Amino acid sequence: MGHWVYRNIVEPGKLPLLLALASFVLTFVITRVVVRMIRAGKGPFGNVKAGDLHIHHVVPGVVLTVIGGFGAVASGRHGFGAGAFAVVFGMGAGLVLDEFALILHLDDVYWTEAGRKSVEVVVVTAALVGLVLTGFLPFGVNDLTDRELQDRGGVILSVAVNFLFALLALSKGKARTAIFGVIVPVVALVGAIRLARPGSPWARRFYRRRPRARARASLRAYHHDRRWAKPRRRLQDLIGGKPDPEPVRSLPGGD
Repeated sequence: MGHWVYRNIVEPGKLPLLLALASFVLTFVITRVVVRMIRAGKGPFGNVKAGDLHIHHVVPGVVLTVIGGFGAVASGRHGFGAGAFAVVFGMGAGLVLDEFALILHLDDVYWTEAGRKSVEVVVVTAALVGLVLTGFLPFGVNDLTDRELQDRGGVILSVAVNFLFALLALSKGKARTAIFGVIVPVVALVGAIRLARPGSPWARRFYRRRPRARARASLRAYHHDRRWAKPRRRLQDLIGGKPDPEPVRSLPGGD
């Protein structure tokens, strides 16, 4: 294990990336715990305010990201400075992406359905960085044997083919399948060969004159959404917290 870590992480200069990933995930977890305690009115924590202005944690996140990013560029890939700035960058990125939905909507949607996008982006980001660390980006390692070169060439080819499958799944309207298919090859393949979702670019192009295919796609999408909606919501609630209920809107002229 130690030899693998040295050959694939330390030698190619990926140690700062490992530290950035660890601080990124840890910052996200700690932040979610703190904000959920604030929401529940527990613990010594509270919202940061300047007068009547609520300072969202994306603000210090941007500052840390800028400091860590420029510091990492200036310090290279090796040494204490590289590791320290990588940790700072990971902390900043964790704070920023935890409020990704706020940036996307330019509104405080943290505890709404739209706020779930932040959790999805954090999970995907962590998974992709982990993919790089585990050797699926096989560059930067010196003195490779012929067998290692062959293995890494095979990995590059498989990643390229899987990326095409992921693009195909995306064209079929399966965004989550495409994203996680980049990480798990079988997922992208399944998304590529199954029916497209109604309204997707693939369905509009190839199902236009195939009413049976359109009907099957609509029926499958309905059953899929009905089957997986609740498990997906429970997982998102577990990670990011349960969103606030949508406000009930009265009809015009109602009481």
